[in-house]
Amino acid sequence: MFSNQKKQTSDVEERTVLNIQIGDIVTFDLVDYEVVGKITYRDGSYEWYAYQLLEGNQTKWLAAEMDDELELGIYETVKLPIDQPYPEKVEYDGAVYLKDEEGEARVTGEGRSKNINGRTTRYADYISEDEETYLSVESWGSETEVSVGHDIESYEIKIIAGSK
Repeated sequence: MFSNQKKQTSDVEERTVLNIQIGDIVTFDLVDYEVVGKITYRDGSYEWYAYQLLEGNQTKWLAAEMDDELELGIYETVKLPIDQPYPEKVEYDGAVYLKDEEGEARVTGEGRSKNINGRTTRYADYISEDEETYLSVESWGSETEVSVGHDIESYEIKIIAGSK
């Protein structure tokens, strides 16, 4: 009789772009990246995520937020000096970007991002005039980080849960 044998159940939660964990593998554009950092942003009741993806010495950021619908973007850090107060318009790589939103968010950092855990960042999001690319600006004390990115669809990435 097999009735008193317990079924083996996996305690690994099925991954979505809203619950990726450190150590997971994200495949994008035929490249497997390890998730080495995760930042959760909270501005009031609104929450969104950025996952640091690493392959070799190549780092990308996967941004995920659930607004009226799921919004995903892939970003790379760029060198672009932007000071506060953030300007209404920014030029980068031949394109003009207009400020779309600005605010302040408390962050929770995990993995390689744990050093910013509990901090607050002043952020601004810019969109190019052709609405194809974005600039994300975050102020961390005296440092300002700028990333350039574009939207992706959820079918463009695959998530494999890391082994715990």
